[in-house]
Amino acid sequence: MRLQQSSGTLLFLLLIIVELLAVVIAGRDFYKILGVPKNANLNQIKKAYRKLAKELHPDKNQDNPESNEKFQDLAAAYEVLSDPEKRKTYDRSGEEGVKKMHEGFGGGGHDPFSSFFGDFFGGGGGHGDEDEMPRGADINVDLFVSLEEVYNGNFIEVKRRKSVYKETSGTRKCNCRHEMRTQQLGQGRFQMFQVQVCDECPNVKLVTETKTLNVEIEVGADDGLAINFVGEGEPHVEGEPGDLQFNLRVEKHKIFERKGLDLYTNVTISLQQALNGFKTEITHLDGHTVEVIRDKITWPGARIRKKDEGMPSLSDNNVRGILYITFDIEFPRGELSEEDKQAVAALLKQDDIKPKTYNGLQGY
Repeated sequence: MRLQQSSGTLLFLLLIIVELLAVVIAGRDFYKILGVPKNANLNQIKKAYRKLAKELHPDKNQDNPESNEKFQDLAAAYEVLSDPEKRKTYDRSGEEGVKKMHEGFGGGGHDPFSSFFGDFFGGGGGHGDEDEMPRGADINVDLFVSLEEVYNGNFIEVKRRKSVYKETSGTRKCNCRHEMRTQQLGQGRFQMFQVQVCDECPNVKLVTETKTLNVEIEVGADDGLAINFVGEGEPHVEGEPGDLQFNLRVEKHKIFERKGLDLYTNVTISLQQALNGFKTEITHLDGHTVEVIRDKITWPGARIRKKDEGMPSLSDNNVRGILYITFDIEFPRGELSEEDKQAVAALLKQDDIKPKTYNGLQGY
């Protein structure tokens, strides 16, 4: 009996050791780090990374010594799962397989946060004292997006061809400046004069690189919203590059007009529908339908409101505006017979109403 118990205990311990070895060999669980399922698409991975990066970025957690390690795990997870080839290798062989595929992967400090989100924290970090460090020119670019993208949120990949300075052979004079010097001409006699002073620095050459930037169109973003990418502007041979700023330009939509958080649209109905009532549906910006039912008479220019069917707020996506629906009436063409005219008159009973002339522009 004791021999059987000992054998069972030994087998249990061996199973635990095997599981621990499997975990060590497999490496980190990148899906668990990002909090996404294994069948997550690229958009889900990007959104998960952005959400967690805001929470874990060391700049926001300077009092938490563990934040830097967690952020590095997050950056490594995004780097692998956002790359189709690396993700296939990871799914097949784990992190160890990715390390073999790319020598030195995961090695210290890769941070895709800045190129992925631009200057999220708005600090402009790294420019230093502008009086001491010269900077290259900033670049402003209009980025045109659809109303659907603003309503639902989206990620847009922008390929940026940028000029950068690369170190090459030789040295160059840089940081040239003028300084005042004093020369003694004789006893009690001095002369001050100005000289040019230059430092010797490694020589550089200007080359062109292609870089992919992931620009997030946040849910509820406003027209004209600025999205800043620090250091992606024009280079400076003796300083830091400028910034690249995307300015959102929301294109006109064929169905909806946006005013703040509210949306406006028009629906044209027939005269028969205006008198008898009708039921119709409007397809919204995310594909869901808004049902419109009218049992009463609908007059030209009548407007109804649909609460919480407007645009989501940028600061709180749970807050939404109003959808205003204005009705236009399409009248039938041609002429009515005398019999039809009499039927209409008997139905409407409006013989006593006379045409009225007034200033229709009053109040505008």
